[in-house]
Amino acid sequence: MRKGVTKKDQTAQLLRRYIQISTLTTLFFMLLFMPGQSVYTATDGGDNSESITIPLILPQPPPLPVNITGVSAPPISANAVVIQDVVSGVYLLKNNEEILLSPASTTKILTAMVALDHFKLEDTLTVPVLDFDGQLMGLIPGEKITVENLLYGLLIQSGNDAAFTISTSYPGGTTEFVAAMNRKAASLHLIQSNFTNPAGFDDPNHQITALDLARLSAAALQNKIIAKMVAIPVITISDVTHTYFHPLTNVNQLLGKVPGVGGLKTGWTEEAGENLVTLVERNNHIVVFVVLGSTDRFTDTQSLIDWVFSNFDWSEVKS
Repeated sequence: MRKGVTKKDQTAQLLRRYIQISTLTTLFFMLLFMPGQSVYTATDGGDNSESITIPLILPQPPPLPVNITGVSAPPISANAVVIQDVVSGVYLLKNNEEILLSPASTTKILTAMVALDHFKLEDTLTVPVLDFDGQLMGLIPGEKITVENLLYGLLIQSGNDAAFTISTSYPGGTTEFVAAMNRKAASLHLIQSNFTNPAGFDDPNHQITALDLARLSAAALQNKIIAKMVAIPVITISDVTHTYFHPLTNVNQLLGKVPGVGGLKTGWTEEAGENLVTLVERNNHIVVFVVLGSTDRFTDTQSLIDWVFSNFDWSEVKS
């Protein structure tokens, strides 16, 4: 590793290459089956000109994950699961991936993306009077706090108060913020999903599929700020006057326990059950695990991680 280049920087670089490599992979297979794919012939236009053979150099597609043992995925409690290799886009496992389910606090991945589209990290917002229960970061009404610190509270502590402080500060308030969430979802091709609030509260019209959540997560991880924040296990932040301090602890129990886990987002409500999106990087392979409607999300996910990295090999595509 070069001096000054951290593992997180390398992960971010791999994620930014995802769209480029996926496009090049598609081009590779299109050209592979075209007639005359190996050479181009050019002449200078004269009657006695000689043909010049120019080799066509195709981009090397990314390695593809292959189950080399044939061992099936372990039984889990989740209602839906998606496992995706981020760089190649290949799905290692899909089950009930298009069933609409409640996302709970995994919603906050999209909330963070919309916040970063509009606000600057250094923008200061005023905490409104908020009256609801659930997971909170402990904001005080009237407290002035930066967007950056609100995002820490949103993504690490999963604070509902952080989500609504951001949404109420958006032009047009929470209604317009939610509209922006759905526009963002459409731009990311989250075709079946719909959002009605920034925190993930249960609502018949607030739903997502495991497939859409995998797409959302892969897109979010291309943002360096989000990728950095979701990987932090513990941090203490404050308001702008350093009057109020908020200790934050990551809800993801696999972070710091399972090798390669780089965090992402948890979610839970009585209706949703236990949800978890997990990023794992091992040997330069980046895999996203999505489980929805689980009764034991951490055990389910750890079992799936063990299965993937014990049975899959990333093979080079041969032209």
